[in-house]
Amino acid sequence: MDATEIHDLPFVDAHTSVVAAAPDAVWQAIADTVDHPLFHVVTAVPGKELALAGSHRFSTYALVFRLEEAATGHTRVRAESRATFPGPAGRLYRLLVIGTRGHKVAVRRMLRTVRKRALQGRGAV
Repeated sequence: MDATEIHDLPFVDAHTSVVAAAPDAVWQAIADTVDHPLFHVVTAVPGKELALAGSHRFSTYALVFRLEEAATGHTRVRAESRATFPGPAGRLYRLLVIGTRGHKVAVRRMLRTVRKRALQGRGAV
């Protein structure tokens, strides 16, 4: 999957967090946090964007982190999820993952972990 194919996947949701750290520190914290067996890197622009993708028999999905300066020494992180869930099994999987809010909880937990790691000496204000 390439960056164009990610943008062709249907939008699922997006979550935003502001971290009191420099973009490079936040980007490194994201790289340290994501579950690499579930994803492969599609785009990596340090301090700006990290786009990850993956697939299995029930879904093809992407998680894109975009970073931008929010204020001096602060970074806004947007975690955008995109996915397709083909067939009846895919629809059931979507219901189980998205419909139960499990995905939302997991992404928010990931953003909290990113914030914590970024503040642990990597560009904290």
